[in-house]
Amino acid sequence: MTIKAIIFDVDGTLADTEEAHRLAFNKAFAENALDWNWDVALYDQLLSVTGGKERIRHYVASHCPAFAQRADYDAFVKHLHQVKTGHYNALLENGNVPLRPGIRQLIDEAGSAGILLAIATTTTPENVATLLATAIGQDWRSRFASLGCGDIVPRKKPAPDIYHWVLNDLGLAAADCIALEDSSNGLRASLAAGVRTWITRNDYTRNQDFTGAAGVFDDLANLGAFYRQTGLEQQIAAPARRS
Repeated sequence: MTIKAIIFDVDGTLADTEEAHRLAFNKAFAENALDWNWDVALYDQLLSVTGGKERIRHYVASHCPAFAQRADYDAFVKHLHQVKTGHYNALLENGNVPLRPGIRQLIDEAGSAGILLAIATTTTPENVATLLATAIGQDWRSRFASLGCGDIVPRKKPAPDIYHWVLNDLGLAAADCIALEDSSNGLRASLAAGVRTWITRNDYTRNQDFTGAAGVFDDLANLGAFYRQTGLEQQIAAPARRS
């Protein structure tokens, strides 16, 4: 079977971004005189909720529900998330969040083979742009045929909406594509859209349930093994593997 497109999640998949997100949230809280602190254990729990603004609301509902009674609550959540995004992007621009092993090579080789590349993520377009511009270069946008980011759809993962949007934008059937995710929420979203999915787990998602995944990797350092599992080996013939 010919694979026409690879659809990438971003956070935890393209790069180990979650710790940078956690630090950025805490910087935003301190800047806004909030005594909230999301340590690693708490953030691990909060990652069950996709989307930054949604994560803030979930935390408030669970830990300080009276805070939601503020007259300006909705505007404050939006502001808090904007501040957090600024801190997060500063961390990216400083080069503190490199792409995960094998990701740059996969992007280069799949693109050279004529396979379309796409993004399906709950993170903001700004976050995606900063990460990829820093890691790949200012021409990163030309590498991707479709960018499904942030609030472009009303329901975030594990709902399949972002995958449906990307498939429609690409003009492809789910059977023509594969997805790369790192979390159970992402897996549920892609599978619900009918897209075969491979997982590259990380420290935050290592113990999640990946039932239904076509394969699970710790990372793509051994990209050849990923190509063999997915069937991409026949489509991507890099010079290093032909020799």
